[in-house]
Order: sequence, then C-alpha cells, then structure tokens
Amino acid sequence: MIWPGGRDYSPAMTQQRALVLGGGGVTGIAWMTGLLHAFARDGADLTVADRVIGTSAGSVVGAQITGGATLSQLYDEQTTPASTEIGAEFPLTTALRFVGMMVAPGGARTRRARLGRAARAAHPGPADKRLQVIRSRLGDLAWPDRDLRITAVDADSGEFQVWTSHSGVSLVEAVASSCAVPMVWPAVEIEGRHYIDGGVRSNTNADLARGCDTVVVIAPIARSLNPSMSIGKQLARTGARRTAVVAPDEAALAAIGRSVLDPQKRVGAALAGFAQGQRIAQEMAAGWNA
Repeated sequence: MIWPGGRDYSPAMTQQRALVLGGGGVTGIAWMTGLLHAFARDGADLTVADRVIGTSAGSVVGAQITGGATLSQLYDEQTTPASTEIGAEFPLTTALRFVGMMVAPGGARTRRARLGRAARAAHPGPADKRLQVIRSRLGDLAWPDRDLRITAVDADSGEFQVWTSHSGVSLVEAVASSCAVPMVWPAVEIEGRHYIDGGVRSNTNADLARGCDTVVVIAPIARSLNPSMSIGKQLARTGARRTAVVAPDEAALAAIGRSVLDPQKRVGAALAGFAQGQRIAQEMAAGWNA
C-alpha cells in the first residue's frame, strides 16, 4: 500500500519524515535491506529520514542505516550466506502459547508482563550469546547523531521502553533487547532490568512517528493481534499528512518461507526484497520526495 492518502495538514506538525522498520526475524532484516537498497537506487533514499524507528529486526536495520554503512554494503552482506547467525525455531506450540497470553484477559501491560514472565522462565540464563550475535551484525556502532528510536518491553512490568541516544545504554544492548523474541531468546538484562522484543507491543510501533509529516512503514509482518494497534490505526494517531506501508508481496513471502528465524532463507529474502523494491520504487519516490 503506497501513499493511500493522508490527513489534513496541521500547522503544529513538523515537516520531518519518519521511517518505521518493523519486526520479522533474520529474513525480515534481509528483505528490508533489499527493499531499501532498490528504493535508493531509483531515487527514494529512505535512509535520510529525520526519525528512524526500529522494532526487533527493524532495530538492526535502523542501527545499520544510521551508522554509516551504505545500503550497497549491507545488501552485499545479506546476499552472502550467513555464518555468524544462530538459527532458531518458533514451533506451533510456542506460537499458540504466545498468542494465548497476548489475548488473555487483562490490560496491555498486564498481557505483556505475562509474556515477559514466560520468556524469563523459558530462558533464565544470560543473553551473552545473543549479544555476541548482535555485535557481529553491528560491530562497534555507537548511537548516531540522529533521532533513532529502538523499542523494547520490560519483561517484569510490561512497560513499553523506547531507547534513544539519551537513554544511557549501548546501541548493542538496545538492539539486543529489541530482538529478544519471547520464549525463543533470553531476555536482555540492562541496568538490573530485563527486556524483551519491542514487537510484543506492536510489530512496528508506528505511532512513535507522531508529529512527522511523512511516514513510511516497512513491515515484514504487517498483521496485529490487537486491532487498536494495527498499522492503520497507529498511523492515524501520528497525524501524518502522507503515509505509506510496504509489506512483503507474494514472491517475497514465498522466499521468506515459514520460519523468519532461519538464516538459510536470508539470501532469498534479500533478493526478493530488492526485486519488490524495484517494482514500486518510482511510486515510493514520488511521495517521499514530494
């Protein structure tokens, strides 16, 4: 869905552009990288956004594109077979537990805390190996001199956490916490608190783009368990005048396959993202550069 229309412009709104990068595992990282690379080659360089919001897989891509690496470099990495990634399964039984806890009675924070407790019980140990994986993706990147926002959820309280350069935590820690898929990877401890995947609140957290005039959401997983947190509802809350949402097309979904945590699907997902980006780049450029 590209530039479906927007809302009346409000004088209180800034002219800033926001790029929202959603969750979707290692294949989501690859697909988004391919998509962004194709967009930039055809005149829609979304990496120059004034505000970048990253959730889970999107936190990795957000850190990378604001950290100085070119999209060409990142795309080359994604189209090279994975060597340092740790594969994982998200079996049906785990998925059903996840969904059950997220739709059970209680407020949003209560449900998130319930899932956080289950995450800590499933993997009580430290997240050292996952931190090593995230460090292998990012290197020694520090927070950029830009408005980068990384999302996570406090595993104990269920409180939504938005990390920025002013939070006093390293970028690697922030990204690792955002990528801590409950019951798959251990929660990440930061200053005595434990954090899990920001996608527990929303796969995109697009409402963090509030106040921006133009918002593009790149969503490897576009669906939402909570209707009030759908991408459309979140974008409406931003007040943005111009919005666009891009999710994997049929070819990309086929390339990604059933498991978004399978590193062996990375190359195919990146190629599919690039191909999809080529098909819609001109339309994206028309709105982004307006």
